[in-house]
Amino acid sequence: MHPSRRSDVPGFEVMSILAEIERLRSAGRDIVSLTAGEPGSGAPPAVNAAAAKVHAANTVLNYSPAFGIAPLREALAEHYRRWYSVEVPVERIAVTTGSSGAFVLGFLAAFDPGDRVALARPGYPAYRNILSSLGVEVVDLDCGPEVRFQPTPEQLEAEVAANGPLQGLMVASPANPTGTMVNRDQLTALAQWCRANEVQLISDEIYHGITYAHPGLSAVEVEHDAVVISSFSKYWGMPGWRLGWMVLPEHLTDAVSRLAGNVALCPPHGSQLAAVEAFSVESLAFADAQLADYAAARAMVLEALPQLGWVNAAPADGAFYVYAHIGEHLGRFADSTAYAQALLHQAGVAVVPGTDFDPVNGGEWVRLSLAPGSAAVAEGLERIGRLRA
Repeated sequence: MHPSRRSDVPGFEVMSILAEIERLRSAGRDIVSLTAGEPGSGAPPAVNAAAAKVHAANTVLNYSPAFGIAPLREALAEHYRRWYSVEVPVERIAVTTGSSGAFVLGFLAAFDPGDRVALARPGYPAYRNILSSLGVEVVDLDCGPEVRFQPTPEQLEAEVAANGPLQGLMVASPANPTGTMVNRDQLTALAQWCRANEVQLISDEIYHGITYAHPGLSAVEVEHDAVVISSFSKYWGMPGWRLGWMVLPEHLTDAVSRLAGNVALCPPHGSQLAAVEAFSVESLAFADAQLADYAAARAMVLEALPQLGWVNAAPADGAFYVYAHIGEHLGRFADSTAYAQALLHQAGVAVVPGTDFDPVNGGEWVRLSLAPGSAAVAEGLERIGRLRA
C-alpha cells in the first residue's frame, strides 16, 4: 500500500514554519511572525455581528446551493459593477470554499491530464502543486526583475515555439510573493494572446483592494472568457471563514456547477450569510483602514532595505508582501532557508524563504508579510537589523 503518485507534491513551507513558530512560542519564545498572508485585523465588525446574529437566532445551517446563496452572489455582482464597472451575470458567479476550492474546481473544469499550463515563477506554490496533482504539466515562465516578475506574450510565444501548444495561462495581479501588478495594456496583451491561441486565461485577483498606487484591474474588464478567482480572505481579513468566489465564462459554468456539487457540495453556509455584510459601507471603510496600515508597514520595509542587507526587492505594487534578494547574507548563510532559520531561532522573527515560490532561484530570496500590521513589522525589522549587526 502506498500513496498515489499525484499526491507526491511538496508541502507548503509557510505552514511548516507556522508549526515551528507555535512550538517555539509554547516553549516560551517571543516570536514576531511576518510569514503568512493572514491579516491581523480579523473580519470587519459588521461581518462578525452578522455571524453572531445568525448563531443567536439558532439559524439552521444546512446545505446551500452549490454556487452559494443568492444574496451573496447578487452582492458580488454589485461589487463588480461598483469596483470595475462591469456587468457580470449572477449565473456566472460561483461562491467557493476559499479561493483554494476555486482553484481545484477551475482547474478540474478547464484542463485535462497532460494539458500544459503556464505560470510565472516565482509564484504561489499551490498553483503548481494542485495542477501537478491533477496530472497537468506545469510550464514555468522565468519571470524575474527584467519583466517585473510577470509573464509576457513574448515568453509565451517562445515557449510554444520550443515545446508546443499551451492550454492554460495562470496570472496573478497583485501577485504572491512579489506584489507586482499588470497594467491594462499588459493584461490586454496577455488576454489577446490567449484568445488567439485558444488558451484558457485564469486570473487570481484575491489581493484586489490591497494596492498602493493604482486599483487592481480585473480580467473580466478585458476578456469575457477569462476565469477570475478571488476571496474574502485578504482585503476583508477573513481567511478562516473559507469563502472565495469565481467569475466563470459561459463555457465552464455548467461544468463547474456539476463538479462543485460533488466535490464540496456547497461553501460554508453560515459564512455566506455573514459575508453579505462584507459589502456594506461600514465593512469597506474598515477594510480600507487596514490598507492604510499595510501601506505604512510597506513604507517602513522599503526604507529599511539597505539596513537589512536585502537588495533587488520586487516592486510591491499591491498585496501585503515584500519579496527581496538576501544579498550579502549569501556570504554568511548557505541559502535563504538557512538565513530564515537563523532569523527565527536567533532573532525571534519569522520570514519565508523564497524556495516556496521559486524552486530554481528561491534560495536567494525571502518574503516578508506586512499582514500582521505596522507595529509587528517595525519590531521585526529591528530584530532583523540586530542579526545583521
